[in-house]
Parts: sequence; C-alpha cells; structure tokens
Amino acid sequence: MKKLAIVGLVSAALFGVATYSIAVQRDSDSALLREARKYFQPLPKEIPAPPDNPTTKEKVELGKMLYYDPRLSLSGVISCNTCHNLATYGVDNVETSLGHGFKTGGRNAPTVLNAGFHIAQFWDGRAKDLEEQAKGPILNPVEMAMPSPELVVERLKSIDEYVKAFKKAFPQDKDPVTYDNVAKAIAAFERTLVTPSRFDEFLRGNTKALTKTEKEGLKLFIEKGCVSCHNGVGVGGNMFQKFGIYKPYPYQDPEDLGRYNVTKNEADKYVYKVPSLRNVTRTYPYFHNGKVWDLREAVKIMGETQLGITLTKEEVDKIVAFLDSLTGRIPEHALKLPVLPPSSPNTPRPQK
Repeated sequence: MKKLAIVGLVSAALFGVATYSIAVQRDSDSALLREARKYFQPLPKEIPAPPDNPTTKEKVELGKMLYYDPRLSLSGVISCNTCHNLATYGVDNVETSLGHGFKTGGRNAPTVLNAGFHIAQFWDGRAKDLEEQAKGPILNPVEMAMPSPELVVERLKSIDEYVKAFKKAFPQDKDPVTYDNVAKAIAAFERTLVTPSRFDEFLRGNTKALTKTEKEGLKLFIEKGCVSCHNGVGVGGNMFQKFGIYKPYPYQDPEDLGRYNVTKNEADKYVYKVPSLRNVTRTYPYFHNGKVWDLREAVKIMGETQLGITLTKEEVDKIVAFLDSLTGRIPEHALKLPVLPPSSPNTPRPQK
C-alpha cells in the first residue's frame, strides 16, 4: 500500500509539472500572439479593388487569359506568366528575367502573389497600382517589346472570342477592347492571387499553427527589429527603405540608384520598396538584383546592412523557420491553365 501511495504521489507530481508546463507554454504563446498582432494582420480573402475597376467574375476570367497569353508580346512567346510563373509562386527563379531577343533587365522579377497589398509596384515604386504596372512590361523593349498600345489592341480585336470576352467584362463601354481595359482585366485577376498561410492561422488565434522553432523565430524577428520594415498584411511591401543603412549591400550595382530614378531626390538613392516576405522561401533569388540565392545568407545580410547586428547561425535558422510559415496556398483557379482563343487570319503575326 505504501508503494502504491508513493507511486500515486510521484504520478500526481509529474502530472502537476506537465500541467504547469502546458500552462506556461500557453501563456507564452498568448503573449507572442498579442505581440505579433501589434505588427501583422492576417490576409483577407481578396485584395481590395479601386472604385474605377471593381472585381467581377467576367473581368477575372478575361484577365487570367490575358495573363497567360504570349500574344501580348511582340515575339508571341512571352506572357506575364513567363516572368511571374504562378506555378513557382509568381516568380521565374532567375536573377533577371529573359525578355525579348534574349535581353535581360537589371532587376529581379518580384512575385505577383499578394502584390496588390503593396504601397506601389516595381522595386522603385514607379507604378502606383496593379493597373499601371500591367501596362509597363508589355511595352518595355527589354521585356515583351510591343511597340505600341495600338498593336496590342489590334491583335486582340482580330480575335472574336476576345472581343466577346471584353464586352462581357466591360459591358458599359462602347468600345471595350482598349489598352486601359487590358490592364484593368489583368489587375482584376491579380487581385485574386492571395496566398493564406499557417501564419495567418496563428494570427487568427490558433497558436498551434506554428511549431516551437517557428515561434522562436517569430519572437526573434520582432525583438531584433525586422518588424520595423517587414510588417502589415504583406509582412513588408508597404514602405520604401534605403538598402544599406548600417553597411553597404555587398552586391549593389552602383549604377542602380533605386527610387532616385523616379523621384530625382538625393535622399532616394539606393532606396527600394521593402519586399513582402510572404512565400519568401519559394521566391529566390533575393533582393532587387537577385544576387543572393540562399535565404540564410539573405537574412544575415539584412541583419548587417539594415539593423547593424550580426545574427548567430542559430538565430538565422530560427528566423528562416519562421519565414517558412509564410509559405501560403496558391489559389487553385490560378493554376488551371485557360484555353486561349485561336488567332484569326487577320491577327498581326509575331515578330522577332
């Protein structure tokens, strides 16, 4: 009987320790959640649309077709999806994208996923919204190289199914096949490209959505000051910042002056839009010139250049673990290839 009593006391003591540990962990998780909610918000189901371009089913369907259609390029082989491949999280996973005539630009193609939450588009913020951004690459001689908006419209108007699709998407317009409406349709489609992740589950109150290591990484991400730039719905994307506050970025091209090229303000030299960190484990290589392929190296560089600190290997590993919790689910509808309408005998031919 004494042995049984001792065993019972030991079991009760162990149970009490376990219960206490669980309670402590629960309190710790709750505190971390409260702290995280000061800096981050979970993704909504859809990106808000501007008043002059409300999101409709017809517009999204048209925009998806245009997004995947290489006939928006002069050569007839490059589409939006070429550089912003939705199957690889909205990027092409190369330093700088291959464009018309095998030309390459000077900057890495950022992901299109969740891009509508950003303060502006492109690394230097030269486009105010998705509509303005969509117009750029089509006419850029290094990218899709169409010589004019008129040729884009001519190609589309020569395809009966596109004419019908534009009429459905823009029923109020007498002449709906316009370059502005091309951009509006693509932007409407892109506003559906929202990728919720386990981190959103955590922010909504499910503290079990993250592992112990990921929570430790989140805690470090906050404590080290990463949240000073990478915050909000996109965990970034909502501000501009100089790259190289405490130490120069080691792979900086001195000729790329960043936002200065847009504003001509001396203070904007080497200033870029802070990228969103959502899906960052899948959107390599990193930074505006795509020179860094290892996310751990990227985190280490950020600590040195932007925060003036040297992160230990353990700290880097934990932060990278947290960043993996930002990997979201690509919408199924975006990954289903549209069947594109055939060209007609009157469709202007591709050009080299």
